[in-house]
Amino acid sequence: MSEVTQGEGYGEGYDAAFFRAWLAAAAAAVDREADRLTELDSAIGDADHGANLKRGFAAVTAALEKEPPATPGAVLVAAGRQLISTVGGASGPLYGTLLRGTGKALGEEERVSRAALAEALAAGVAAVGRLGGAQVGDKTMLDALVPAAEALGASFAAAREAAEAGALATVPLRARKGRASYLGERSIGHQDPGATSSALLLAALAEVAG
Repeated sequence: MSEVTQGEGYGEGYDAAFFRAWLAAAAAAVDREADRLTELDSAIGDADHGANLKRGFAAVTAALEKEPPATPGAVLVAAGRQLISTVGGASGPLYGTLLRGTGKALGEEERVSRAALAEALAAGVAAVGRLGGAQVGDKTMLDALVPAAEALGASFAAAREAAEAGALATVPLRARKGRASYLGERSIGHQDPGATSSALLLAALAEVAG
């Protein structure tokens, strides 16, 4: 995986192996942080976010290892489909839509630039917004994903930092979408688990990019 070691400045772009490595790193991060995600979800959700994502990303890793797709877009589309079929609740459709939307926007190119990935990720994030009917400020995963997609145009590190800041910024918000919205004012003071797991996804991307 020579692309991983060369950093983000080279011109040839990132190949399917890089994207498989990203999702493997994301699966490891979710596995490591599953208990924390579930703890966050127990305060304002169904207390299953960590367990659901852990199962889903483990299935993604296994599927990609069994039949490695040939292009970056195909890797993400396959991962999205796997999440939709494996993960219950809202997480599967939302994360599946994110990855499928991003993958479809990448098309069939064998290598993609960071700029192309930033544009594709923005398309995937927009698809999530349409599916959930949410926007920034509603205390959802979009609070991490929207600023991350915008910052990815600058660097992978900037995207990670934007996602982490967006997740932290959900603490004082009142939830307006999803299970947490039923709590009204009681949702204030808790970090959104979806935004937190989204930040893990972007941190894994920055990690693999080096």
